[in-house]
Amino acid sequence: MGFSIQVGAFSNIDNAVRLTERLQQHGINAYHFLHSSGLYKVRFENYETQDTARKRAEDLKRQRVIESYYIVDPQEYAAAKGQRDGDVELREAIVTTARRYVGVPYRWGGESPRTGFDCSGLTMVVYRINGLDLPRSSGQQWQVGISIDRHQLRKGDLVFFATRSGSKVSHVGIYTGGNKFLHAPGRGRRIQTSSLSSKYYRARYVGARSYL
Repeated sequence: MGFSIQVGAFSNIDNAVRLTERLQQHGINAYHFLHSSGLYKVRFENYETQDTARKRAEDLKRQRVIESYYIVDPQEYAAAKGQRDGDVELREAIVTTARRYVGVPYRWGGESPRTGFDCSGLTMVVYRINGLDLPRSSGQQWQVGISIDRHQLRKGDLVFFATRSGSKVSHVGIYTGGNKFLHAPGRGRRIQTSSLSSKYYRARYVGARSYL
């Protein structure tokens, strides 16, 4: 991720949802998330330079789309710290972020901790919060990154499954260590941790990708 624009810091998630939806109505690819501080924040877009991000934010402010804002420097992301200190802390940060959403309901097409996530919406938001610009769908996520064998899995890698007929990737989760992965399993269920050794997922496992 490059420079992003952050707006809002809410104790009530409904306020973050409303702001996100207002930004989306203006064609802005915004998402909200639960920050480690316990507040809900909103971020959007991805710029190569700080000046470009600031000009965009000031333009939106003049249009009264946003009020105060904060430019997120790429160096603040866990991904940047991982480049400096090795990827162990980044991997832990990805898993820690993902675990905040355990118990959130599944929702097809969802990217929201209030209304729910689908599997790839969860992985995308978790990665972006930590500074990694992951594509939206599980199929797109499968096409990028580095293919790794199952015995090479490390925390924060993504694991992929074919949960529909055939062998096409249709589901993704975040490996958390100990042969476990965290995911949004499907309609009527909540984000949870499952085992790669379970009969269901063992039979449908396609492979894994690392992006670190």
